[in-house]
Amino acid sequence: MSFDTIIRGGTVVTAADTFACDVGIRDGKITALGRDLGDAATIIDATDRLVLPGGIDSHVHFAQPSGDGIVMADGFASGTRSAAFGGNTTVLPFCLQEKGQTLREALKHYHSLADGECHVDVAFHLIVTDPTEHVLGQELPALVEDGYTSLKVFMTYEGLALSDRELLETMSVARETGAMLMVHAENFDAIRFLTDRLERAGNTAPRFHATSRPIPVEREATHRAISLSELVDVPIMIVHVSNREAMDEIRRAQQRGLRVMGETCPQYLMLTENDLDQLNMEGAKYVCSPPPRDVASQQACWEGLQQKVFSVFSSDHCPFRYDDPQGKLAPKGRTSFRWVPNGIPGVATRLPILFSEGVVKGRIDLNSFVAFSATNHAKIYGLYPRKGTIAVGSDADIALWDPKRKVTIRHQLIHDGSDYTPYEGLEVTGWPVLTMVRGKVVVDDGTLVGSKDHGTYLPRAKPPAGATIP
Repeated sequence: MSFDTIIRGGTVVTAADTFACDVGIRDGKITALGRDLGDAATIIDATDRLVLPGGIDSHVHFAQPSGDGIVMADGFASGTRSAAFGGNTTVLPFCLQEKGQTLREALKHYHSLADGECHVDVAFHLIVTDPTEHVLGQELPALVEDGYTSLKVFMTYEGLALSDRELLETMSVARETGAMLMVHAENFDAIRFLTDRLERAGNTAPRFHATSRPIPVEREATHRAISLSELVDVPIMIVHVSNREAMDEIRRAQQRGLRVMGETCPQYLMLTENDLDQLNMEGAKYVCSPPPRDVASQQACWEGLQQKVFSVFSSDHCPFRYDDPQGKLAPKGRTSFRWVPNGIPGVATRLPILFSEGVVKGRIDLNSFVAFSATNHAKIYGLYPRKGTIAVGSDADIALWDPKRKVTIRHQLIHDGSDYTPYEGLEVTGWPVLTMVRGKVVVDDGTLVGSKDHGTYLPRAKPPAGATIP
């Protein structure tokens, strides 16, 4: 058997196993695992390296409409480039339906932004903001059949939040079609009430963003989302969980046999609300929703990973430039935290942070790292086994890791469209030194070598009925 590439001498790690093995690749696929595979056009020496499935980040925002005068820092070219530098080979950004727009109109526009602009592979989640009878009765079922098998709903934000009735109607279609439903769980009315009260008292600095979205706001919405999903009997993913109380709602649902999953993110392991309390407007760099909490909440999120309450670890990469009137320092944003664009960059730092803080420090093992960073994403969102594992027949999406390399995170290593990283100066141990997408090297030892038209769009399957949720 001949190969285009052999990755030789490394330690292969999947969600289930760790073993010394060479990897043979032909036509973009893994075609052999074993020793003494012979020769190939390209030999990659993986001695002292970990050979991992490329990361899958199932929660990123690129080129998303963000309000009047606000521009997201990453389009598809810069966002997927940054993803590749962070050891990711597939990302799932969100296609936002704006009010009055059909889902197909939104998708046509979003595909036009992505076509020929992706360094890694992509698939889209749908954001449903206008669940009309036409959207729910005709468009959404047809799109699920076309491979757009996941959608997201919001319980907060002006123009995005759905009423409980709208949530139930959307959940019902997800159940009927087999689509996976993601929920941003925060209580919109409670946030507006607290925000108005804070502003009347003159408390408008970025640090009050966290005050306006306290833990009960997230806990209540998480409980309500679970209750609504129970009425409809539909699986849901509660995204970007930030604290113990919300995590415990998910745990209790799981213990009752409900098909409820959870996701957490690096900001809830590494940042706290104190990061929002900076001189001048520097705290705006850390404004995201839900906001970072406290050290006890960080520990709770680690427990959620260790105890498998959470199924996936995503970045919620939602980048805005800081020193920019179209970003965090937008004119209205300087008057109140209410107007500061919500979101922080993180697609390139997600995996190094989880590896260093999780694997190296003994909080999770290597196989769990692979599950949280790749395999579970692929299983939940209809990409497995094409993506998310190292197996014969799978795409040759591979990240080589130097598990001992120490790196101090600097923005110049991130290669995104933002002008800062919230993790500036953090030292991590373990770093992706090569990223391969479908058999082609995209990033090699800190150098971009792949083209922005290599990434492809991925239609996805629906999870089989009755499938076990990771």
